[in-house]
Amino acid sequence: MEQKTKQEILSVEELSVSFSMYQKGLRKGNLEVLHKLSLSVRAGEILAVAGSSGSGKSILAHAILGILPGNACMDGRMLYKGQPLTEKEKKGLRGREIAFIPQSVDYLDPLMRVGKQVRGVRGTKERQRELFRKYGLEEGVERKYPFMLSGGMARRVLIASALMEDACLIVADEPTPGLSERLTEETLKSFREMADAGCAVLLITHDIDLAFKAADRIAVFYAGTVVEIAPAEDFRKGKEALRHPYSRAFLEALPQNEFCPLPGFQPYAAKLPKGCLFAERCRERNEMCMGEIPMRKVRGGEVRCVHAR
Repeated sequence: MEQKTKQEILSVEELSVSFSMYQKGLRKGNLEVLHKLSLSVRAGEILAVAGSSGSGKSILAHAILGILPGNACMDGRMLYKGQPLTEKEKKGLRGREIAFIPQSVDYLDPLMRVGKQVRGVRGTKERQRELFRKYGLEEGVERKYPFMLSGGMARRVLIASALMEDACLIVADEPTPGLSERLTEETLKSFREMADAGCAVLLITHDIDLAFKAADRIAVFYAGTVVEIAPAEDFRKGKEALRHPYSRAFLEALPQNEFCPLPGFQPYAAKLPKGCLFAERCRERNEMCMGEIPMRKVRGGEVRCVHAR
């Protein structure tokens, strides 16, 4: 790929997200769920975000789109094509240059026929019907309301909505659950085609196999931050090519590998340990793990670990 196609479309720098909420009684406090998180997505690539439930993947997506709830507070900054991505900019770009495939089908308007929802303001019936055919949705589906659709059909409608415009950035939050193998492959093929045409794709998934197949790079989340960003090829090579002990344990736990569970639990956001958030579960921990640990470049990737070589 030529260098000119590798512009950073989205850059997230030291992003922290907290929620103001009541704790015991009437006492109010802030619960920080993302902690100094940094990553970027380039034109022409698919960046997969992988990690266990509760690691902050969907919150990142909502922060990018500007759809966090009113009690959320953000620190850090985001850039879109090198320019600050403010809340005003997010509102103007959302649904046009920045497309979103949400995890929940509840994002569909229950009072609007799905064909009209997919077309939006500027889309055409021809394009909408082309996408419906591509994803196995019969022509009559466009006249239905969301409650009349199965879960798989609703998810395909959401994917079609995101592909209506010529987006520069697609944020896909678990886009394939409930889809057949053929439609999953079709969706990944669409993402690949859009990336090859210069689009940037942020693919959030629990399915690491999906990330292996689709992604150029993989960002591993743990307890609200990024612990490693590496080429997808490193994950395909095996654990020895990875840099962070959590990434290696994540790989070992897959059924096709050693199927070895990792003892312990991801720390709760209100009771985070000092230093490395993974240290309590790590066999390599020592006193160096108790201090602040920034991301650093190691062997062509990025990692948040003092032991990585």
